[in-house]
Amino acid sequence: MKPFKTVSGLVAPLDRANVDTDQIIPKQFLKSIHRTGFGDNLFDAWRYLDEGQIGMTPNERQINHDFVLNQPRYQEAKILLARRNFGCGSSREHAVWALAEFGFCCVIAPSFADIFFGNCFKNGFLPIVLKEEIIEELFQLAAAQPGFSLTVDLPSQEVRLSDGRVFGFEIDANRKRSLLGGFDEIGLSLAHRKEIETFEAAHRQQMPWLFRS
Repeated sequence: MKPFKTVSGLVAPLDRANVDTDQIIPKQFLKSIHRTGFGDNLFDAWRYLDEGQIGMTPNERQINHDFVLNQPRYQEAKILLARRNFGCGSSREHAVWALAEFGFCCVIAPSFADIFFGNCFKNGFLPIVLKEEIIEELFQLAAAQPGFSLTVDLPSQEVRLSDGRVFGFEIDANRKRSLLGGFDEIGLSLAHRKEIETFEAAHRQQMPWLFRS
């Protein structure tokens, strides 16, 4: 995974609570176990007016220009602002893949569904929990200020506004270390490769009958 440290970018406000994973990436597009190919269908039922098929590009679709992500002012946004219980519903990991491939690096919300929250960290994607009143203020700023941007600083665990205000956020120390280093669960295991190889060699010597072909 790519290490996550500090990201500055436009904020796209998705003003809907209880957004589930089928709304993030509908089930009919889950035809691959690869982590790519899902960005074009992120929030598909909201971004488009037609019923798309796998392989169709956005240029072949009927765009819903009223949806926030299709508005010019939010193009190239890196940070998604959401309401409570984001990522509820099924446990599909594809929801995080779609968000990341679309161009988002993190999502800020007052609360997340547990499985989605865990899937974010497994894929180098940062979910940030802030208080409801802070989220509400950020929504107001995003609506009032074209080009509204934030800086997310993972090492210092801060969300910084251009006016100088800073909001701290909590994160598990192990998950923070994994994001900073760009390690998924396999990568964390491989960081102990030498210890693993030493153990396996000793185990083979102690119990050689287990390794006979």
